[in-house]
Amino acid sequence: MTGSAVGDFEEFVVARGAALLRTAYLLTGDRHLAEDLVQSALGKSFRHWSRVRGGNPEAYVRQAMVRENVSWWRRRRVAESSMADVPERSSSNETTDVDRRITLDAALRQLSPQQRAVLVLRYYDDLTERQAADALGCSIGTVKTQAHRALKKLREVSPELVDLWDSADEEQEVRS
Repeated sequence: MTGSAVGDFEEFVVARGAALLRTAYLLTGDRHLAEDLVQSALGKSFRHWSRVRGGNPEAYVRQAMVRENVSWWRRRRVAESSMADVPERSSSNETTDVDRRITLDAALRQLSPQQRAVLVLRYYDDLTERQAADALGCSIGTVKTQAHRALKKLREVSPELVDLWDSADEEQEVRS
């Protein structure tokens, strides 16, 4: 690989590394696994960087992360178990970001890796259905179906998320 390609790769990692790590954390639910996932995906992407850098390198790395995460999940395939109850909302009307994060994290752990990947790519990374389908290597219909099923399951397992988001929206309107 040429020095220019290595420099381009380093620039990409510096510019997009934090965003990739956030996405990986949402996919895995664990900071250390997220770091490993990003490192693994970047390592695989580096081998093909001369070909990748001309297209959409971030989409390529995200797709590598999603595929690697599913591969890890299949290898460790542990039976699903319920998590401890989600913490009750505080008695005050003010909901903190921490409460939302804890509740969302617990709810996301109830989803399959593919459903979690679809939600992260669509709603956190704000990708279109087409972009998410490309990143996951599936059809747009699969993205739509998985998103629908994931949102339905989130509503079932964690209905308090709706209340948390509604109260956050109300707080935002008051501050505006």
